[in-house]
Amino acid sequence: MFKELKFNIYTNCSNINIEALNGNYNSVCVLDSNKELNDQKHIRYSKLIAIGSSQELKLSSSENIFTELQQFYNKRKGWLFGYFTYDLKNKIEKLMSENDDGLCFPELHFFSPKVVIQIIENAVTVFYDDDFVSPSEAEAIYKMAFSDQKVNKQETVLDITIQSKITKDEYIAAVNQLKRHIQLGDIYEVNFCQEFYAKNTNINTVAIFNKLNEISRAPFSAYCKFNNHYLLCASPERFLQKRGNRLISQPIKGTIKRSPNKEEDEQLKLILKNDAKERSENVMIVDLVRNDLSRVAQRASVNVDELFGIYSFKQVHQMISTISCEVKENCDFAEIIKCTFPMGSMTGAPKVSAMKLIEKFESTKRGLYSGAVGYINPEGDFDFNVVIRSILYNQENKYLSFMVGSAITHKADAEKEYDECLLKAKAMFEVLGK
Repeated sequence: MFKELKFNIYTNCSNINIEALNGNYNSVCVLDSNKELNDQKHIRYSKLIAIGSSQELKLSSSENIFTELQQFYNKRKGWLFGYFTYDLKNKIEKLMSENDDGLCFPELHFFSPKVVIQIIENAVTVFYDDDFVSPSEAEAIYKMAFSDQKVNKQETVLDITIQSKITKDEYIAAVNQLKRHIQLGDIYEVNFCQEFYAKNTNINTVAIFNKLNEISRAPFSAYCKFNNHYLLCASPERFLQKRGNRLISQPIKGTIKRSPNKEEDEQLKLILKNDAKERSENVMIVDLVRNDLSRVAQRASVNVDELFGIYSFKQVHQMISTISCEVKENCDFAEIIKCTFPMGSMTGAPKVSAMKLIEKFESTKRGLYSGAVGYINPEGDFDFNVVIRSILYNQENKYLSFMVGSAITHKADAEKEYDECLLKAKAMFEVLGK
């Protein structure tokens, strides 16, 4: 079981030597809230780092994925870190995923770490699995995590040519067809995404993540290595958090650029806050999330804590709402995820109808994009983000991918939606030197 080592305040705990951890372990997760720059509610840790794997669960073909996940957690009830891909939808509803998949990630991958480093402000606690790691080994891993970083002279990206899966004309045609489905009453809203990708690509994943994190400073950033699969994530969005018996979901719907001019930047925030289209998108997803949470909530406990909150990040302003509930008794981790996944902000409404149209009109299997990555702790609390603003990489076949999307409603202008996609992709293009 996991035991603790406490250390005095570490003066340089903001600098994690991911390169050293990455070179020594097949499983590494660095969850970084960038808390010093994000005045977001409900952020618990500055950083949470999982190192090494004592046990892991990788599943794709199983029809009982959620049962197996719960059983995996129940074996020891320790820390777990991992992800859910968007395509787990097929295990929840009668759906399919038949689009191109260059990344080939398992549908679900969780591991029990050998060591977890928790940083709250500058206080450091090390948890170690004493069945696999001694106290001295745990301390050595801790020191490795904070060791001086050698300058890696390898280029951030080598031999990369980024391609778009669909053309702008194809994107606009698809949006207009989706608007037709809205007019027919098949859906009210749908999240439509497109892929940018590169083949035969060698990258320095640590350098790219560090650069992406520096540009974005998002509250749900993550560097994750799952054997040969990498997630380099600068997500601003929370999918679901559980603390005690309280669940919190914070969907994002509504995006506008930032300005270096302070007065103009404040004006842009007001424009976003009062934008009828963005508010309409947001409230539809809030209703969807309320409905999802009601499936696992105590009676009459679902509440909208904040509607149309405007939050500022380095690249963009976002409209974020917060919905909470109290979890009903005897509702376990896997059941909560199954009842609320995928997150409504990445599907649309009604959820199942939107996901059918997503499969029809998108050209890429989403995989981990618009899935979730995070942790569950020994007390059963958990926190998972929404995997957006992220670069995904398969080191084995050298395939790199990032996807971006926007919400399509009856008021959507296809040209403006395409521009919004490019705004969301800006940081990824920048770190890849394009």
